[in-house]
Amino acid sequence: TLLVWALPAILVMSTLSFLYQVLENRQISSSILRYIGPMAVGFIFLAAFRIGKKVLTDALTIVLFLVGLITTYFIRTPWVFPTVLLFGAIVSIVISKETELFNKAKLHPPYRYLLLFGLFALGTLALSVITHNLLVTLFEAFYRYGYLVFGGGQVVVPVMIAELVETKGYLTNEEFLTGYGLVQGLPGPMFSFSSYAGGMVARTLGPFGQAVGALLSGIAIFLPGTLLIFFIYPIWEELKNIKAVKVSLKGINAVAGGLIAAAAILLLQKSGIQTDNLLVAAITVTLLATRKIPAPLIVLAVLGAGIVVG
Repeated sequence: TLLVWALPAILVMSTLSFLYQVLENRQISSSILRYIGPMAVGFIFLAAFRIGKKVLTDALTIVLFLVGLITTYFIRTPWVFPTVLLFGAIVSIVISKETELFNKAKLHPPYRYLLLFGLFALGTLALSVITHNLLVTLFEAFYRYGYLVFGGGQVVVPVMIAELVETKGYLTNEEFLTGYGLVQGLPGPMFSFSSYAGGMVARTLGPFGQAVGALLSGIAIFLPGTLLIFFIYPIWEELKNIKAVKVSLKGINAVAGGLIAAAAILLLQKSGIQTDNLLVAAITVTLLATRKIPAPLIVLAVLGAGIVVG
């Protein structure tokens, strides 16, 4: 089911990773894509608002939301994301007034999936360090994004920008935002954006290497979540009976909402705080909020606006 759901979007985003080369070969200015980034800002701001409405239920969740936002805005190293999510879970448990939080439950998880999860994490990291092969490094990076981030495709944005754009310079801000904007118009998981990003990173390897890099990145980011689902699903009903698990989810969701808000602010800054960009973002939010215009049509309209403005 996951493969059927994700594969079409992965293939489309892998193909779109060649977009800038196609434009360059045809001598078409990439400025026609200028409003894709601001449009993406509109999508993620609305997502942050809607998630905030759901998770901000009391003073504790507001504080944890702000902790997630502020921490991940200023500190975008990969390990800060699971750390701040764990912090949210612990705080929720400690402050909770529930009794018998750690009630007993019979858990017999299939540990083989957890073992595979760990082997991929450590094995790809070791291979990346030893071989310095770009494709191996890509797989390791996107696999790591998949297991370090909780809360969906929006949450992974800050860490990807920090590593792929700011630190290693594989993509420009414009290229990153273009891919993130284009994926908004596709059905399927937001994580498929990783195929575009991975393909852009691997473009130095030639067309075949770029295609392989795109597909590997798309598979890698979904793999840890898939393995963890296979590990947790058989015991989920029993796991839910442990009160501490239910209580911790309140804090985790609040922090995850803050992470998405941080991603929204970061994308706004990266797209450029200019009048036309802000206008595109605002119009996008308005159109999405009315629920009358499908996302693919919004993407096409923004592309059209970019072509007209040039």
